[in-house]
Formats: sequence, C-alpha cells, structure tokens
Amino acid sequence: MKNEKRQHALFIVTIILMSIYLLWRLIFTLPFDEGPLNAVFGILLYLAEALTVLTTFELFFQKMQKKRSTLDFPVIPEKEYPDVDVFIATHNEPVDLLYKTVNACTFMDYPDKRKVHIYLCDDGGRAEVEELAKQFGVGYLGFPDNKEAKSGNYNNALSKTSSPLIATFDADMIPQHTFLMKTVPYFLIDKSIQDQDVWLPRSRKGKRSASLKIGLVQTPQSFYNPDLFQFNLYAEQEIPNEQDFFSREVNILRNASNAVAYTGSNTVISRQAMEEIGGFPLKTITEDFETSIRLQQAGYITYATDEVQAAGLTTTTIKSMIKQRIRWARGIIQSLQNTRAIVSRKLPFWTRVTYLSSFLYWWSFFNRLIFILAPILFALFDFKIVNTGFWEILIFWLPSYFCYSMSMRYLSSNIRNQRWSQVIDTILMPYLILPVLLETLGIHERRFKVTSKNKSKINRRQWLTSLLYALPHLVLLLLSVAAIVRFAYGKYGLALLYSSVILFWLVYNMVALIYALFFMIGRRAYRESERIRANEEVTITWEGSPVDYRVRTVDVSEQGVALYIGKPLYLPQEKDLILTIRTTRYKARLKAVIVYVKPDGQGWRYTAKVEPLSEQDKRQYMQIIYDRKHSLPEQMNLWDTAYDDMLRNIKKRIDSPLSDQRARPRIPLRLSAFFSNGVICTLRSFNYDFFTASGFIGEMPAGTSVTFATRSRIEVQVRYTGKTTIHGEALLEVENINALVEQGLLEQLLEDLTNPHVHAEIAATREEQSTR
Repeated sequence: MKNEKRQHALFIVTIILMSIYLLWRLIFTLPFDEGPLNAVFGILLYLAEALTVLTTFELFFQKMQKKRSTLDFPVIPEKEYPDVDVFIATHNEPVDLLYKTVNACTFMDYPDKRKVHIYLCDDGGRAEVEELAKQFGVGYLGFPDNKEAKSGNYNNALSKTSSPLIATFDADMIPQHTFLMKTVPYFLIDKSIQDQDVWLPRSRKGKRSASLKIGLVQTPQSFYNPDLFQFNLYAEQEIPNEQDFFSREVNILRNASNAVAYTGSNTVISRQAMEEIGGFPLKTITEDFETSIRLQQAGYITYATDEVQAAGLTTTTIKSMIKQRIRWARGIIQSLQNTRAIVSRKLPFWTRVTYLSSFLYWWSFFNRLIFILAPILFALFDFKIVNTGFWEILIFWLPSYFCYSMSMRYLSSNIRNQRWSQVIDTILMPYLILPVLLETLGIHERRFKVTSKNKSKINRRQWLTSLLYALPHLVLLLLSVAAIVRFAYGKYGLALLYSSVILFWLVYNMVALIYALFFMIGRRAYRESERIRANEEVTITWEGSPVDYRVRTVDVSEQGVALYIGKPLYLPQEKDLILTIRTTRYKARLKAVIVYVKPDGQGWRYTAKVEPLSEQDKRQYMQIIYDRKHSLPEQMNLWDTAYDDMLRNIKKRIDSPLSDQRARPRIPLRLSAFFSNGVICTLRSFNYDFFTASGFIGEMPAGTSVTFATRSRIEVQVRYTGKTTIHGEALLEVENINALVEQGLLEQLLEDLTNPHVHAEIAATREEQSTR
C-alpha cells in the first residue's frame, strides 16, 4: 500500500512537471521568428512531445484506478456452469498446427464436460480439417466461400450453435486446462453476491445486478516462441514478449475505463451480447477490436485478466511482422471511425479518452521520426527548431524527464522500460507512418490478411531482403554520425558542456538505430520447434536394460527432449530407448535416440530426438509440452543495460555455433593404465565406446587388443585403432562393453575410472620405466 501511494505521488508530480514543461515549450520556445521552415519543424517537434506525454498521462490515470476496477472472482456451484461453445477459427493453417489447439481444447477442465462443445470453424472448407474434427470427435463448421473473412466465419458458427457462452481461439493458440474455469465464473457474477467470504446466489441476497453485465472476458495474448524482438536481438532471456506490455499491462489498465480490447483469441464472450450487437462486425480488418467497442456501446463490461491461460505462435519473419502491424494500425483506426468511439455518446467520458489515446498511439511512430530528425536538423543543417538556452533546458526539461522516466518504469511493472519502447518504435517507424496517415484520411484497406507464422531459416537472399528493410534506419544512423562529428568538431571546455544536450540526444537516438540494424540483420533459426523449459520425471528403459534410470527433463519440444542426469549413463545406440514422462496430469511414452551429450554444471545434459509410441501418447505428450506456463521471461532483466545488449549482440554474431555434437558423454580422465602387453599410457577421456590416450611407453601396433584392470579388478578389453583425435590422442575401442553392461559393472567401472586415487603400483611402474 505504501509503495502504491509512492507510485501515485510520482505520477502526480510527473504530470505537474511535464505540464509545466509543455507550457514553457509552447509559450517561450517555438521558433516563430526563425523563418517558416524552422517554425514548421518546431511545431512538429512540440506536437510530437505533447502527444507522447498526453497519451502517457491517460495510462497514469488508469494505473491509479487499477485496484478499483478489479472484479472479484466468484465461486460458482458446479451445477450453475452453463454450456460453452468453443470456436477455433482456421483459414489456411496446416493441420498439424490445428492438431495441438484442438487437442488442448479437449483437455480443458469443466464440471460437466458434456456442456463443452468444440467446433473447428473452417472458412477454407478443407477436407483434411473436417477429417481432423472427426478424429477428435468435435464439431466441424465449414464455410468454404471465405466471405467476410473471420467475421463471416464466426457469424456462420454463431448461426449454427446455441450455447450462452462462446470461447474463441485462433488456430495456433493452445489453451491451458484451466482456461474455462478461470474465465466462465465472471459471467455469473451478476447472479452471485459475496457475503463476507462466502459466495451465494444473488436471489437469496437481493436482485440480480444490472450493473455487472459481462460481455467479454479477455485473457492475455501469450506466445511460447520468442518474438522477433527477443530472437533477432538475442534477448529471449532478457525481455518479455513485445506484446506483453499491451496484453498484461495496458489492456488490464483499461478495465478502469471499460475500454478493454478483444484481441481475437483466448476469450469468452456472451452470446446474448453478441446477438444484441448483431454479431461480429463486417467492413473492418480488425473485427475483434471493433467487437469490444460495440459491446461497450451496448452497455456491456469487457474485462481483461492478467493470468496467462493460452499461448500461441508469434510472427517469425520481418515481412510478416510488418504486415501484421500495418493491419493492426489501419484496422484500429478504421474501427474507431466505424464506431465513432472517440465522440460516441453511448460511451462514458473516460472510455472515449482511452480511445482517443488508442488513436494517438499509432502516431507515436511519426513522433519517433521527429525525435530522431530534430537533433540532426539542428546539428547538421543549422535548423533552429527550439528557441532556448542550455540552462533553461536543464531547469525545465531535466526534472520532468527524470520523473517521466521513473514513472514509466512504475507504469509497466518491469514488463517494458522507456529504452525498449523507443527501440521498438524506431524499428517499426518507417513502415507505419504512411498507412496511419492514409487510414486517418479515410483511404481504407478493406482486405483482411492472415498473418503468416511459418518459421523460416534465413538464407542469403532473405538476409539481403531483411537488410533492405534497414535502409531507412541506416540513412538516419549515418546522418546522426555526421551530425555528431560536425557539431562536436572544435569544441572543448564550456562549449562542449553547452553542446552536451544535443550530443546526448544524438547518441541516445543512435543506440535505438543500431538496435534496428541488428534487428533487421536478423538471426538464423536452427530449431524446427520451440524448446520449453520443463522439470518433469522421466524413466529411461530399453530392451534388456539392467535397471530403469530415473532422471528429469530440462526442456521439451515436439521433436526432442533434453534430460539432466547427475552422472554419465551408458545408453545403447543400437537399441530403441523408451522414455516415459510423467506429470501430475499426463503420461507419455516416447521412442528416443540420443543425439547430443554435453556437461551441464555438476552433471550431464542428454538431448534426445523423440517420437510418441502411439496416438494416445502423442496427445498426452502435446499436453506435457504446452499445458504449462511458457518459459520465456515475464519481466525485464533490470540489470541489463544498453551496453550489455550491444556487447551480447556483437559477441553472438561473431561466435560460430558449435558443430562438435557428441552422442556419448565424453568423460575427462587422467588415469594411468597398465596394459596386459606391458605398455603403459595415460587415459584422457572415456565415452563407453572409446578411450583416448596419450603418453605411451612401449610399442602398440594398430589393431592390437589388450586388457587392463581397474582398481576393483574389472577387466577392460581395448583395441588400438591406429587413429588419433584432433588433439593427437590415440583412440582405443572398448571391445567388451556389452559384456560389462550385462554383468552390471558399468557403474563401478565409472567409479574406478573417475576416482582421483591412482594405483600406487601402476604409478611406481610408470616412474621406474620412464627413468630408464
């Protein structure tokens, strides 16, 4: 509570200081007497500052109202849970992508699962999708004409179903088993009332509440694969998904003004509300956003929760991401115009303010261009677009900027900071300014475009195409460098101090532009499917195995599993391994082949390629992978600076990926071996199939088979292959490894080999022979 009051106090101080700053800028600093061109750029810079600050003020007010806008989660008797229709929208997505979503929907918890009706809503009318529906025993609603895009598809589904609630999922969005239980009770809150800590039917405590008409409950949009900002900038362990700031922060804040946006998926909607507004709206390319506005205009509450309940795929190419953002920008402006939300008398004042802020947000990319150009124009081309001096800037700008930066940190709950917001805006800036302008002027784009989420590996041609997207950033970066050189040249002492504000501004912008170049250069994707961290119990067996090994998973994916094992295990390559993975809800049996082994802390990491043994195992394994919170960060690493990010990007782009992947653990040794033919050497490593050795005393022709005894008198038979490693160590093949396995001697053998105590008699013999 004390921390919350401190935050609110900082917001108020920031609003006061920034308002004083903007008034000072408006009255005293606009360069009207410096000529028309300077005046135009001066006004544009001021407008960019004012719009940026005012849209942030709206978020400050929402943040201060957040606690009062939170709905209590009611406890509902099981028999009161209504029927739910689950709509999975698909257009041209592959069946294997749909498989995971449909599978997860069938595992969702509900008091009476007969009340959950799942439908594949296919506006492609594809036979393979209908076959998938039959495979899972769910409904299929084909809509082959693709008329009116996603709205038409959903309206068709509405006309053929009847449940009072509708859950909507995009084709790639995989719900957790708790999804319905975490969302449906909100729709019954108007029929319930809390008496102390007990929820009772409202009929026993009063009339049904007309003020709690829930039209829509939106859970966050979440993703199990790194977005392009995380992936291309090597920041998948440092920053959350870029869309988390909206889904888990901004949209939650909008509960205060009842301006929550429906984001198209991971949502439950009231059928009565949808019928009241005439179904999903047409003539828009963002039908989801417009749906939420029309529900609010009809008097319904649209409510956002902050707990992730489903996750999907985010875009994986720069081209598809830019197309997606253009569609969002144009669609949101289009929907605001269609509904007249900013001036609609059907909406309360603060709801209209929020939608004004939503409109102005899309102009933030134009603002970003102005912020980058302004110091370049001043330092390189002698434009005077702010009429002020050094000390006035320090007095009016510095305190307000400091408080503004601190407030932004509190606003985003460590999901986003000001630096990353500016990096993201800088990256997207060149491609959103024109579409936003055209849409604002009423030049609409009506065609709905499905966002491609296919993962592609970067080849040479794609890399060059990506660089073309970086040309605007490269030009601005070169201009910034030229501006710094010209402006700082010949200055020293106080002159350099007075120039520090412009130099700081230029360098600050250059950092974001360098990030943009790194982003556009991209990064090669090696994995076909995403690895998700998971710590689950695994049993390893194979035909004839002497014992079942119990280990833990490190991460799981559709094609592979990484296992953490405390000590190196012998796992035969010529036999199929069977991995049995168990969680509290699921169990799957997988055929596995070990493809990579490496040291991991105090133990070893074994990576296996896997394949489910049966269809039931496949369904269970998909749930083991996806029915969990994703393992990408939910908050920023606050210790990560711009310098750290730059250094990491440079280092990662220089380093080559390791190609030396071993399917056996390479156990380092330093053990003297006394062979049966009198030869002595030092064993350097062991991987169950081979030893490497060096320092031979005595002759050892290629093909020679010899034995040596360990401390526990285990006889090991090896053959000198005549081959050497890249380090010049000889390769000795272990010839009786199968016999040692059958006798159950491997564990003791490993103990003997890795024990640091060397047999005194062997060491003495080696010393004696080496001094002859």
